Amino acid sequence: MNELQNDRFIRALLKEPVDKTPVWMMRQAGRYLPEYRELRAQAGSFMNLCTNPELACEVTLQPLERFNFDAAILFSDILTIPDAMGLGLYFAEGEGPKFERPVRTAADIDKLPIPDPEMELKYVMDAVRLIRKNLNGRVPLIGFSGSPWTLATYMVEGSSSKTFSKVKGLMFEQPHLMHKMLDKLAQSVASYLNAQIAAGAQTVMLFDTWGGSLGTEEYMEYSLRYAQQVQSLLKTNINGQRVPAVLFTKGGGQWLEAMADTEYDALGLDWQTDIKLARARVGNRVALQGNMDPITLYANPDVIKAKVGAILEKYGAGSGHVFNLGHGILPDINPEHVKVMVDAVHDLSVKYHR
Repeated sequence: MNELQNDRFIRALLKEPVDKTPVWMMRQAGRYLPEYRELRAQAGSFMNLCTNPELACEVTLQPLERFNFDAAILFSDILTIPDAMGLGLYFAEGEGPKFERPVRTAADIDKLPIPDPEMELKYVMDAVRLIRKNLNGRVPLIGFSGSPWTLATYMVEGSSSKTFSKVKGLMFEQPHLMHKMLDKLAQSVASYLNAQIAAGAQTVMLFDTWGGSLGTEEYMEYSLRYAQQVQSLLKTNINGQRVPAVLFTKGGGQWLEAMADTEYDALGLDWQTDIKLARARVGNRVALQGNMDPITLYANPDVIKAKVGAILEKYGAGSGHVFNLGHGILPDINPEHVKVMVDAVHDLSVKYHR
């Protein structure tokens, strides 16, 4: 495979010295870019974009033509695994993802298969291979999956939820069923991420979007436990090269010490977590990724630069920081403001790496 021309993202995740702080952005390939919206219209639907490797490759590369990002992230969806399990994923206009066949009973859980990534999810692996080839060593490629708990929330609820009453009801009333489902999901997620690594992903990220909806005991038992199971099954040594793994729990700032114990290389931080305190709490055990409030990008360039500077100053000197938003960019943000952020990270971070 091609040698990396820019490896500062990988080096930062491994806490190795870098010349400046690397930056990428959650949902960087997506709706805020007019060229994405144009391609999405041509494709006819979001799922058509996701399942066509050539189009997924084009969308993945679009932000790199505009901005000096230090990584590319595979364009896909976190719900590809439940779709491959036969639940019938579809997207209702303005309502987000939905499943035709939600998982509610012991029989539903029993018949869930563990998908073969090179069969049912081959379109994702083909996209990874194509993206890696087209990147030609320019920057590393990030692969990803939803976490077992987060996937379970959609699978049981049948869609996104504000209260998570169905999935939490199952968890509290029939914990053995919840554990059975989460174990299947952990095996499926690990298999999926390992296949992405084999296809060319140079970092993998686990998005635990809804872990923060749980209480502390439940988070440890139903979310973090299975994130750790995924990590233990990852094949992160490829030809002597370490493939770093990142764990991001939105709303998980109170559990950073426990998250750092899972042996992920890095933890993602949402914007509600103070990065200076987070670094003090986890010490040198993990790298940190984050954590500017996405809403900051609506502000004028001077405000954006000041906020970037404040976050860099809070993290302080040395490697181990990947600059990112605390969650995904919103669709109506001006792309020029993204450029301001990216350039500010690179310009203002040099002094912390001397």
